[in-house]
Amino acid sequence: MQKHLIEDIEVTLLLESIFQRYGYDFRNYAKGSIKRRIHNLLQKTGHQEISELIPRLLYDENFFGSVLRQFSIPVTEMFRDPSFFSELRQQVFPLLKNHPFLKVWHAGCATGEEVYSVAIFLQESGLYERATIFATDFNDEVLQRAKGASYSLKSLPTFAKNYELAGGLFDFSQYYRIESEMLVINEALRENITFANHNLVTDGVFGEMHLVFCRNVLIYFDKILQNHVLELLARSLVDSGFLCLGNKESLIFSSIVKEFKEFNLKERIYQKIMTIT
Repeated sequence: MQKHLIEDIEVTLLLESIFQRYGYDFRNYAKGSIKRRIHNLLQKTGHQEISELIPRLLYDENFFGSVLRQFSIPVTEMFRDPSFFSELRQQVFPLLKNHPFLKVWHAGCATGEEVYSVAIFLQESGLYERATIFATDFNDEVLQRAKGASYSLKSLPTFAKNYELAGGLFDFSQYYRIESEMLVINEALRENITFANHNLVTDGVFGEMHLVFCRNVLIYFDKILQNHVLELLARSLVDSGFLCLGNKESLIFSSIVKEFKEFNLKERIYQKIMTIT
């Protein structure tokens, strides 16, 4: 018990040091998740105790870069959860066709696979030309990878299969080229996408969006931070706009639950209720 107590204190001090020194706030991340990442960091750096990381972290900005990478490990793929993308196109996109323009926000976009997946389906639905897509993350390194739109060829069979299962209309090969043994998404799918640094923990509202994706991000936060982020996402949506969460995430118990209706509960798609004035 004493060891666990000391470790909890060390974790608190480490996260407070990161916040005070660099302004990145991980203090309300889910404790189990953050501890796993810290222990992975200990293994990689050869340190024995969490407290040993703090002095190095405070004085070595390059070391902080490696810590940041460890704390923001992206786990994603194109058309991940194909049934979600199928329902998105069949149920949500037809309701967006009446808008003269569309604003889409991918919050916590990681390396961009989901961004390009949505872009492909927007194009197949005749909506891409009127769409402005914003893709944000707090990690500049993964943002650069997302902007480069270059992925390992090892991922190709998974990407193509997911696209097919999601109901893609064409051969997936028309959306990429092979370059230096990497899969590179076509430039035409990148024209309407803007990548930017935005921290869901510390930054503010992000425009008036018609469609917001924040999938498989909230699971890494505790309940307090989940509620904070959900309030931010709600304020970033126009009336009747759509919020898409991950399949293990929900609005239940959040302060915004009454502001939304369950549009497709199975796929965690919610629609913001129109405000009556």
